[in-house]
Amino acid sequence: MTVSIYVDADACPVKDEVIKVAERHGVVVTFVSNGGLRPSRDPMIRNVVVSKGADAADDWIVENAAANDVIVTADIPLAARAVALNAHVLGPTGRPFTPETIGMAVAMRDLKQHLRETGESKGYNAGFTPQDRSRFLGELDRILRRALKSAAPS
Repeated sequence: MTVSIYVDADACPVKDEVIKVAERHGVVVTFVSNGGLRPSRDPMIRNVVVSKGADAADDWIVENAAANDVIVTADIPLAARAVALNAHVLGPTGRPFTPETIGMAVAMRDLKQHLRETGESKGYNAGFTPQDRSRFLGELDRILRRALKSAAPS
């Protein structure tokens, strides 16, 4: 069984970090986007452009990923669907989404959405920091090692 990395690439701030970690481990990366991806000559990097539909990239990732694959996304509904696949899911800030944490993440997303809709919150997101990038690199490496170890034949 092989392990792949799928990246919800629209507005993903850690594409270069994903490539760096994937190259070190010899893992194929698939960037899925509605468009605007830079082509790569690297055979280990695939770009998939989907239609402009609201959840087209999410749907493509869920339909093509398998248990033990690694999925990088900031999208909480996609993270919940990926966790249900038994995939390893990581946000771009280095926050892992697991069966134990996804319920709270979905609840917080729904609460924040409600507060934005009612005008109680302006909906500003925290900026992406160098610490986020560093945490992501370490966490992706850890998760990928764990996925590769569990995929190795016994």
